[in-house]
Amino acid sequence: MPDRKPTSHSEQPQGADISDTPTSAKSSVASKPHALGRNKRGYIMYGLLSVGIAFFIATVLLGFRLQQVVSDKFTGQLWQLPSVVYARELVLQPGAKVRYEEVLNELKQLKYQQVDRPSRSGEYTSSRLKLEFVRRPFIFKEGKEDERHVVVEFDYTSVKRISEWVERGGKKELKQLGIIRIEPKMLGMLESQTTEQRIYLPKDQMPSALIDALITTEDRDFYQHDGVSIVAIGRAFVANIKAGRTVQGGSTLTQQLAKNLFLSSERSLWRKIKEAYMALIIDHNYEKDQILDAYLNQVYLAQSGKQAIHGFALGARFYFGRPLSELRVDQQALLVGLVKGPSYYNPWRYPERATARRDLVLRMMHDSQMIDNVSYKKAIQRPLDVQEKGQLSRRQPAYFDQLRRELTEQVGDKFESGKGLRLFTTLDPLSQEKAEEAVRSTMPKLAKKAGANIENAIVIADRLTGEVRAMVGGSKPGYAGFNRAIDAKRQIGSVVKPAIYLAALSQPERFSLATSLEDKPLKLTGERGEIWSPRNYDRQYRGAVPLYLALAKSYNIPTVNLGMAVGLEGVIDTMAKLGVDRQEIPPLPSMLLGAFTLTPFEVTQMYQTIASGGRKAPLKALSAVVTNDGEVLFQQLPLSSQVVSEQSAWLTMYGLQKTVTEGTARYLNGQLPSSRLAGKTGTSDKGRDSWYVGIDGREVVTVWIGKDDNSNSKLTGSSGALRLYTDYILRRDPEPLVLQRPSEIATFDYQRNQNGTYSQRCLGQEHLPAWDPNGLLKVTCVKKVQRFFQNLFDW
Repeated sequence: MPDRKPTSHSEQPQGADISDTPTSAKSSVASKPHALGRNKRGYIMYGLLSVGIAFFIATVLLGFRLQQVVSDKFTGQLWQLPSVVYARELVLQPGAKVRYEEVLNELKQLKYQQVDRPSRSGEYTSSRLKLEFVRRPFIFKEGKEDERHVVVEFDYTSVKRISEWVERGGKKELKQLGIIRIEPKMLGMLESQTTEQRIYLPKDQMPSALIDALITTEDRDFYQHDGVSIVAIGRAFVANIKAGRTVQGGSTLTQQLAKNLFLSSERSLWRKIKEAYMALIIDHNYEKDQILDAYLNQVYLAQSGKQAIHGFALGARFYFGRPLSELRVDQQALLVGLVKGPSYYNPWRYPERATARRDLVLRMMHDSQMIDNVSYKKAIQRPLDVQEKGQLSRRQPAYFDQLRRELTEQVGDKFESGKGLRLFTTLDPLSQEKAEEAVRSTMPKLAKKAGANIENAIVIADRLTGEVRAMVGGSKPGYAGFNRAIDAKRQIGSVVKPAIYLAALSQPERFSLATSLEDKPLKLTGERGEIWSPRNYDRQYRGAVPLYLALAKSYNIPTVNLGMAVGLEGVIDTMAKLGVDRQEIPPLPSMLLGAFTLTPFEVTQMYQTIASGGRKAPLKALSAVVTNDGEVLFQQLPLSSQVVSEQSAWLTMYGLQKTVTEGTARYLNGQLPSSRLAGKTGTSDKGRDSWYVGIDGREVVTVWIGKDDNSNSKLTGSSGALRLYTDYILRRDPEPLVLQRPSEIATFDYQRNQNGTYSQRCLGQEHLPAWDPNGLLKVTCVKKVQRFFQNLFDW
């Protein structure tokens, strides 16, 4: 078939309409697919452009939103910081009545490390009656103090000499010191409105080895990338492909910070996109050191109950019980290793995993020449050395209850939760620890007689200052719940009696320790004709007893007779001076035997006033509140005022010492015969409440035991509360109670008569102190002696 040449336009007849010819019709049909293709491509391009513009706008809008979120967080306060609570600080100075054993126990409580030669903060060495230690740097309420290398020497009862190692002329020598303060123990935190707990510590105060180890392990290109590391992502991708599973992550420290601060832990592409975007924003807006500072204080390291432990500073306390600055390189390596997974590498549950992870970090530090070969080999051979249980401190829920109340009453709106305030308290860690140990040891024994639902409360206060040293609110000291120490109002029984005897002894012209009190059946008729017939606990009557013995033996009838002789209003006035709310005391004769209710806290206040020589010091647990910037928002110094006479208080204490040596607390004297302790037992009606208030040279301790349903505990003050107190004081090691005799107090001789009464004699068999402000007793005796000699010579 011959080839056919296409007809050119020049060959078309002039004037002919191309569209009308068959050839032009074919050409038009053939051109439509090309037009449709161009239109389709146009639509696709338009669509892609629209999507691109929308994506760009969405990305920009997302960026603005994320930028705002990041900016708001970083320009304000990054975290809700809980208030850190500290115990009392121990102050040492020559002559102070602080013994060697007390300071040694204090150092152990603070987790000081015993070494041969202390050279770093937190280290000590001990020898007989001498301690050498490097006191840690600490920001006290008055300001920061640097570490100090001191030597403290003791005699058997007090501090003898304090010296400090100082450098002079290139040589170290000892310089005498007048005073040294040991930093207080961190008790825990008053939780803010968050489940996160942390102690903020600036990056420049953290060990450089820990920071270098973190960067080497988690993000070696931290100072090179812009928040997201393509190299790290690629390296992780290859490692995961080779392993066939996820073995390595590609997130930078900045990405981890973004996730921890702003995002959840869900595994999704959208979360990873936001994480990366935020990391870029953070890196663009803030310096690397700012980012690292935030990370070091944000990183999640453990879970303690409902509270998450964040930041290396708090992590060091949780795992090792010591400040971060004192951790060895192997301990720092463990903390860095835990960043990968605190639960998976939990050193208590999975010590092998934790050890392997720690050793991997140490090897990376060695490979990066951060530690030498000798240090590396020594470090990997060490045990994990974590404390027995992960904790920030032993919980003291009862004490913290009191602390919160004082914050509300004393500080008010100045106290802002979540601002990282520092609260200084009066708690003595050793007293608190020994009280809790005594409860755990003694209460199960008492429960065998009293029943499983027996409860207790303990309040311990400084004898002179009224500072609350310890508090236990129930039979399970570490658990929060009903705080019986400050909330349980119970009948106080015989612990009311010292106030009655004090009221009488405040009238020396009428009453003395030798005053005879009737002990016979008694009936009192009330205003409505009702009859009250009190009885002694043993149902016996002795006719008459001296006042001091009635107090020591806790006889009811003599006490009621004495109270009625003084007058109910006079007794109530005295109790009000001692610190008891007058509204709590019914003006009825039955109140003389404690037929009204007080809390253990209120009872402690009453006895503190008596034990201090009549100087009332309001009980308090809060000492000072200080901001992170060092501003003191609140501070209270120990204050006291003389509310009853020193002489009457001293004589009452004499009677309370007799309670221990020959009265209802004789059991205690058998355990500690040379400590000159004082105390008072108490049992309420039908054995519902068992009380004991014990006093040594250091503390006033109130112990209550009973049942919440107010049923019979089957315990007296002697068989219940006294046993718990004895367990405590044996553990605490009491300070002997030495009472300085006030002026106008002298010792006189008495003769005990057959009927039990006492008569003054110049050469009597019994010796008792008496308040003789006008010298009447002395004059009487002198006149009798003069008359004797006069009669002798006249003969």
